[in-house]
Amino acid sequence: MKKLINHVDDVLAESLDGFAAAHGDIVSLGEGHLFVRRRTIRPGKVALISGGGSGHEPLHAGFVGHGMLDAACPGHVFTSPTPDQMLAAAEAVETGAGVLFIVKNYSGDMMNFQMAADMFERDNATVIVNDDVAVENSTYTTGRRGVAGTLIVEKMVGAAAEGAGKLAALKTLGESVNRATASMGVALTSCTVPAAGKPTFQLGADEMEMGVGIHGEPGRRRVKLSDADDIAAELTGAILKELSPKHGQEVILLVNGFGGTPALELYLMVHAVRKLLAGAGIKAVRYLTGPYVTSLDMAGCSITLTAVDKPMLALWDAPVHTAALRWGM
Repeated sequence: MKKLINHVDDVLAESLDGFAAAHGDIVSLGEGHLFVRRRTIRPGKVALISGGGSGHEPLHAGFVGHGMLDAACPGHVFTSPTPDQMLAAAEAVETGAGVLFIVKNYSGDMMNFQMAADMFERDNATVIVNDDVAVENSTYTTGRRGVAGTLIVEKMVGAAAEGAGKLAALKTLGESVNRATASMGVALTSCTVPAAGKPTFQLGADEMEMGVGIHGEPGRRRVKLSDADDIAAELTGAILKELSPKHGQEVILLVNGFGGTPALELYLMVHAVRKLLAGAGIKAVRYLTGPYVTSLDMAGCSITLTAVDKPMLALWDAPVHTAALRWGM
């Protein structure tokens, strides 16, 4: 294993220290590295909190800031944060309008966020993200996994929260965006968890995992490597089957890298998916390309489509200023 680390047990704390230093104009660290929070929060705003295991950066800490999250709770690599972390974050950023927890559908995240919500004595609600169409149940979940579509939910709900949206309305919006969003990924190589020191799974030189999860969980099947157009066709076809968009539907297209794929290949995938969408009468009107919801050093990518209308596009286009997303400011 070759990684830029000192001691395995210190990876998360030292990374968070570096992140907070590099983006000190936007975020600060909670005591004991329990959470990352916005440096300034408008009083009376609904606080948005998310989190999950580390190794998916910039998710979630990279999306803390104006127009997205108010706090993010980082667990150890591929391990859910604890209820105490989530409770501490909620108490730190709630300013009188309640807290909305945005939770990826993974068993540990679901259980611990629910415990935190039960312990938090102020108004709160939860949005569950389950955008992965690859498998219905997996190693880590009952039901579909929450993957890169989490970014879409956090961005749109975050914009609405900046616009003084109320807790119940933000929950309804988040659930609506989740229903309009579908994702599927492919792995060309495994990831290597620092504490394990070896790849999570083995792929032959001519193999790929279709429908892989962001922790390296198995997907739909292991198949022989094919060209980018064929990969894009399978991923996009599964997503369109789920969303069943009407002819002329506008969508946001997110081509997300898993951490080990160069931009050259990700933009090639954008081109491949765009051709498929055009052939199906679907119009991509916004694009986001890059490693946003990663799996450490895994090579591969995921495709996410969100069917949008004008109000949803306005939320997407609204100003955002975070470590990982910045526009309109």
